[in-house]
Amino acid sequence: MTATTAAPGTIQVWSDLLCPFAHVAIHRLRAARARLGLDDQVRLDHHTFALELFNGPHSRPGTDSEAVGLGQLEPEAGFRLWTKPDWTYPSTVLLAAEAVHAAREQGLRQSEDLDHALRRAFWLESRSIGHRQVILDVAAEVDAVDGVALGAALDDGRARSAVMADHAVAVTDAVQGSPHLFLPDGSGVHNPGITVHWVGPWASGYPVAQDNDPGWADRLLKQVA
Repeated sequence: MTATTAAPGTIQVWSDLLCPFAHVAIHRLRAARARLGLDDQVRLDHHTFALELFNGPHSRPGTDSEAVGLGQLEPEAGFRLWTKPDWTYPSTVLLAAEAVHAAREQGLRQSEDLDHALRRAFWLESRSIGHRQVILDVAAEVDAVDGVALGAALDDGRARSAVMADHAVAVTDAVQGSPHLFLPDGSGVHNPGITVHWVGPWASGYPVAQDNDPGWADRLLKQVA
């Protein structure tokens, strides 16, 4: 089994927490899974595609422009422009990525639920999820997560090596970007269901959807189940 082959009954999700395309993909997967009654049969196994390790500190203008465009495609995912002071915008989310990896010690459900909660905290509530206390506050709102154990894991840094191991894979041709999903049969799909072109500069102009197929999530989940 390669690093990008999912275990049976799982979908590997390689993504960045501040990637709006990943936010849409994960929302569609979770919503379709619940609708199909597959919550107990298919789990999401999160891996880090750390955009900041490629591009430097996260840029708010690029995130805002993408959120406006993608919010029209999937309003139920929940998108808001950043509403807190500019200086609280998270330029890094590596510690939050560590938290998602650390939560995997408690189980895939815990890791998945924390990942989802962190994304919603950023996109809907403008919370600075790069900060240790904010991460722990979000974790305290997730019933499945043991916040004390998570805090200990963050403080001794045990999950940093997992983030960097993911980055060693991310820099290869195996992963095309955020999000990239991999299945137990070894197949994968990058940014499923959405094709966009940019009006203006890439990642700071405006993304316009050429194709939008929400049905991909149902097909993928049934294939894995």
